[in-house]
Amino acid sequence: MIKSILKGFLYLLLLLILVELLIYFTVPIYDFSPSQPFSGNQIYNPYQGMDSTHWKKTNFHFHLKAWGGLTSGRGNTGELFWNTYKKLGFNMSCVSDYQKINTFNKDSVFYIPAYEHGFGVRKKHQILIGAKEVLWLDYSLFQNINHKQHILNLLRPFSEIVAIAHPDWESGYSATDLKHLSNYDLMEVLDENWRSVPLWDAALSSGHPVFILADDDAHDIKNPYQIGRCCTFINSATMQSSDLIHSLKSGKAFGAEIYMSTGETFEEKSQRAREVPALNSVVVRNDTLHVNVSAKAIEFVFIGQDGKTRKISRLGREAWYKIIPEDTYIRTEIRFFNHDGGPGTIFYLNPVFRYNGGIPSNTLKAEINWPRTWIFRFFSIPSLFLLVFLWWRQKKKKRLTKKTTDGF
Repeated sequence: MIKSILKGFLYLLLLLILVELLIYFTVPIYDFSPSQPFSGNQIYNPYQGMDSTHWKKTNFHFHLKAWGGLTSGRGNTGELFWNTYKKLGFNMSCVSDYQKINTFNKDSVFYIPAYEHGFGVRKKHQILIGAKEVLWLDYSLFQNINHKQHILNLLRPFSEIVAIAHPDWESGYSATDLKHLSNYDLMEVLDENWRSVPLWDAALSSGHPVFILADDDAHDIKNPYQIGRCCTFINSATMQSSDLIHSLKSGKAFGAEIYMSTGETFEEKSQRAREVPALNSVVVRNDTLHVNVSAKAIEFVFIGQDGKTRKISRLGREAWYKIIPEDTYIRTEIRFFNHDGGPGTIFYLNPVFRYNGGIPSNTLKAEINWPRTWIFRFFSIPSLFLLVFLWWRQKKKKRLTKKTTDGF
């Protein structure tokens, strides 16, 4: 009996592997354009015209109990999640369960349907914000750049914002990938587990107008070391979901890594949340970038092409950087003091970059190479069926040999 069950399980596993391989062999082969840094005689400033009183503190990556408790987050409830984030000063926090659109808070004006796509073994995931439906296709064993681009293309029609999640986690995405991939809007540069800043610079240095997303990616609402660590501040006049999405997608936001001292409780975190400085203005005047904040900063770091530091200004509430012709983009990191006078909260601002007018977007640049795609399919799929046939034939031969042996 047990032997029959194990045998049935083995056949089921082999069938799933066969289906998975068939999916792999249908992936299109893309031609990726050479990377081209930002260029143009104008400077795009996503913060142009912002009102510093309109900042909304948000989080788009959190897991509740889902799939009968199979996934991490099984101990979280919607009410505890929402009350905890409100206590920490969040205006909106979003649930993004794996492969499932959670409807908690669905009657609120700020409700945004979202989920985390991907069930592969190496964390090549995406966050879908303003999701319309769940995509169930994924390449779960491994992914090369063709698989990654194809998934982004399939996700695009079903969500208002496509964000690459924690790209540096388990080397899910490489710098080479992000030099070439397109057709997504945001990158989760900061989360509670990982910092993917060099990968963001790789995308920006290749001319992809990708804006920041910063989240907790938390699974335990009772753990203060997971909650309120990273967040996205969105500049929006209202809490309407459409306004939040528009500001986030157009870059009128920034990521923050919130300071936390060792052993800090939720009550202490709540107090600390009220002490986080504010971004007052980001203005470009006569090719000079001016940044102003509400509290004295340790330093303003201006970073450009290839992630190289262009200038550091220390100890002030305002700093400037003269954008020279060689600068393709400039982004700013602002490091503040904590309550003890040491390093504290860090702001990661979206970049200003060169362009020639129009609304910047990370549109699809890769094109399917149909001859290579069909050659790959022609040789791969028949080879797979040939291997299955040879395996079945060998099994049959062994059975016949065993019967003949038993007959003697």
